[in-house]
Amino acid sequence: MIFASLSLCLALTGAPSSGSPAAGAPGGPGLAIRAAKVLTCAWEGPQVVDQGRLLVRDGKIEAVGRARELAVPEGYVELDVGERWLTPGIIELHCHEGGYSLFAVNDLNDMVYLTNPGLRVSPAASPYESLRTAIAGGITTVLYIPGSGTNIGGQGLLMKTGFPEYERNVVRDPGSMKLAQWGNPESWTIGVSMSFEHWNTRETIRRGVGYARSWQAFEDGRGPEPKRNIQFDVFRDLLADEIAISTHTQVYQVVLMTLTMIKEEFGLPVFLDHSTIGGWLAGAKASELGVPAIVGPRSIDPNMPRGMMNWAHNKHEGVRGVAAGYQSFGHREVGFNTDSPVIPQEQLPVQAAMGVRYGFDESNADSVRGLTIIPARAAHIDHRLGSLEVGKDADILVTTGNPADPRCWVETVFIEGERVYDADRDGRRF
Repeated sequence: MIFASLSLCLALTGAPSSGSPAAGAPGGPGLAIRAAKVLTCAWEGPQVVDQGRLLVRDGKIEAVGRARELAVPEGYVELDVGERWLTPGIIELHCHEGGYSLFAVNDLNDMVYLTNPGLRVSPAASPYESLRTAIAGGITTVLYIPGSGTNIGGQGLLMKTGFPEYERNVVRDPGSMKLAQWGNPESWTIGVSMSFEHWNTRETIRRGVGYARSWQAFEDGRGPEPKRNIQFDVFRDLLADEIAISTHTQVYQVVLMTLTMIKEEFGLPVFLDHSTIGGWLAGAKASELGVPAIVGPRSIDPNMPRGMMNWAHNKHEGVRGVAAGYQSFGHREVGFNTDSPVIPQEQLPVQAAMGVRYGFDESNADSVRGLTIIPARAAHIDHRLGSLEVGKDADILVTTGNPADPRCWVETVFIEGERVYDADRDGRRF
């Protein structure tokens, strides 16, 4: 093996000026990272490896184990980070900062029709320029989505944050279909009511599912080839369970409609976004149906004036932590979002910390899991991202401790084995 000092190893694992691949990156030599603690965030099984070692080869995790039990293969560059922790890269499922714009909001939000399933954000994507600070906060993957001015705003894009090349950043396109049920779309054109929004959304989804089933029948030899309609192509991905519907939803009645209409009636994969203002009261139903709740950026449901409570229809009385509310109903899949730039993207770990501050049970490291494996499962990318397990992308953070603890910070970020951020080199700490 090749052994070097920390500073030399960081040079070896960074993007090299010579053009040869860095250790751990695709095409480069292997990389062995030793740390005081490896937080795996696996969905099931052991969560922590003390005095651990991680082997990385060709951008993938090759092995994880105790340093004394996991040998370093010949030719690997060894990096010892001492008392630091290794954790998975953080995943954000509600990002509006992934593109470039001359205006304040860098997303696609063309409010043409009340439902626009054919629109895509991918032509507006520019993650390398717009998310540099996010990388310093440990954010390695985002779901860049349209805004919420219409009930179906279009298709999101799952992408990495660390590479100059668009093609290398793409994880999946489309990455989701954005649904916004209430809270913004009622002001579309001259104004629409909740009942019309639900009716129109149901009709659009009904047509889209019918279109996707026609293609399934054709591919199975059970029917003629349908005429292609790019407005509904995204439903083929949904029906194949390859992506999920990301739903901007809030207040109990509308969260319940997401669960009953999207999941029960149509059987489509979906996860809840925001889900505040009493939305957590549907936590038992969401848990029963296996629908993840990715909450934020509002961390609590505060006391509200009567007018606001009337607007919310059935808002509970009192103060409650939103994440804790879902957890109180036995929901295991609770994650966090920023709705960036509403909250700066790099502050996503603070959203998890706020959840703990307001009652979220942290005894099983669920705050970090809510930043990693749970959003990965919600977006159907957990086969590739969200935990430090063999075969997954080597998206790794070197931190001074728990990344959801505001007293700790990110020192180094690897994406697919390549060092894309280093606090000493790049001069930012969050």
